[in-house]
Amino acid sequence: MAVRGADIEQALRAALAPDALEVVDDSHHHIGHAGAREGGHFSVRICSTAFTGLTRVARHRLVYDALRRLMPSGIHALAIEARTPDETEARS
Repeated sequence: MAVRGADIEQALRAALAPDALEVVDDSHHHIGHAGAREGGHFSVRICSTAFTGLTRVARHRLVYDALRRLMPSGIHALAIEARTPDETEARS
């Protein structure tokens, strides 16, 4: 089963109740790359209160934990931008 962006979105919404979430399938940029055969390349931008007080590494761990069951099914690479609502507002 190939992982789709919608699968990633569903798992992240269930685990982290994000205020905002964007999942982009970047796989088409990696055609011919050896890892492309192992799964898709995705970018995730997520804003959640679950990240409050956490380091960047801890935030990424939460995202990876939420996607644990999908990783072996076809995620080769995952770029993550994880922010709190306060951080998102400050960038606006």
